[in-house]
Amino acid sequence: MEYKNIFDAQVTKEVIGRINSLMPETKGQWGTMTVAQMLAHCCVTYEFIYEPEKHPKPNFLMRFIIKLLAKSQVVGPKPYPKNGQTAPAFVIKEDKDFSTEKARLIGFVQKTQQLGTSHFDGKESHAMGNLSIKEWNTMFYKHIDHHLRQFGV
Repeated sequence: MEYKNIFDAQVTKEVIGRINSLMPETKGQWGTMTVAQMLAHCCVTYEFIYEPEKHPKPNFLMRFIIKLLAKSQVVGPKPYPKNGQTAPAFVIKEDKDFSTEKARLIGFVQKTQQLGTSHFDGKESHAMGNLSIKEWNTMFYKHIDHHLRQFGV
């Protein structure tokens, strides 16, 4: 499956429009997260890049295991399954403030688009080594699209 280009301003605008259509009372069509938890969950991908001090980098063995077992699922073409398992750093159990998490996610999406493909070309990810622009795009778009669909937008 080919994913929309999150680095394209029109696609970013579309994604932000979908985020803006969420309300604090929006319910998920599957899973157990609240909409605010989902927004915080989606922010984790960007925290790895823009707030690396929040998440310690995995050691060599864990990075090897992640690359071996998870990389193809994260940056590959196959869509995420509903109710799929997630990495511990992405598990959001505490209540989150909807407005805060929504603003954070929109800010991260905008920053990513503004930095553009040249910033991400061959950039090292938190745990999966250097990624191509296509892999970065797939990771960014596939994840946020999956969860926006989860919440019906």
